[in-house]
Amino acid sequence: MEDDVKSFLAELQLKLKSIDYVKTEDIPNIGLYMDQVTTFMEEELKACKRYEEDKILTKTMINNYAKNNLLPAPERKKYSKQHILTLLFIYYFKNILSISDIHTILDPLTKQYFENPDGFNMEDVYNEVFRLEKTESEKLLKDLGKKYILAQETFQDFPEEDRHFLQSFSFICLLSYDVYIKKMIIESVIDDLKGKSSAKEDDEK
Repeated sequence: MEDDVKSFLAELQLKLKSIDYVKTEDIPNIGLYMDQVTTFMEEELKACKRYEEDKILTKTMINNYAKNNLLPAPERKKYSKQHILTLLFIYYFKNILSISDIHTILDPLTKQYFENPDGFNMEDVYNEVFRLEKTESEKLLKDLGKKYILAQETFQDFPEEDRHFLQSFSFICLLSYDVYIKKMIIESVIDDLKGKSSAKEDDEK
């Protein structure tokens, strides 16, 4: 059992390292055309793909994000570093949140900090959010290790050919419950933000 856990955590650590977040210093400081943006995102986030043929970002996706007011319009068809950072936030959010929810949390950011001439901007927001990544990854590994052990302790009396599947199912259930609860909390926080935003708009009328 102990060797299984060590092997599992070692493989997971390698996976987490391979999907390390994009550093702001790796993003070009010059404007990029659409094709350059999709190429950059494809290269930087390729480790996040489940299948080789999966697309990280397409022209259609970018146009839809702009259409839904998630992404400010490019300047002369060029996308700045601030655009890339906004697209990264969208990429990380889109697998768990609706377009409406993403708009709720990104709209105040882009309105106040996108290309902000007064100082604090989207790059500062991004760096502040991701600076704790290493600490959080370490906590995540420990938590996943505990869940893996719990799952391996289930269905011990079953034949080996059945036990492996059932223990994997147990592990999936534990992780899914964790995701479900966190998603509920995220949606609750977003709903609270919506309520406060609506109240502010009513006060300004």
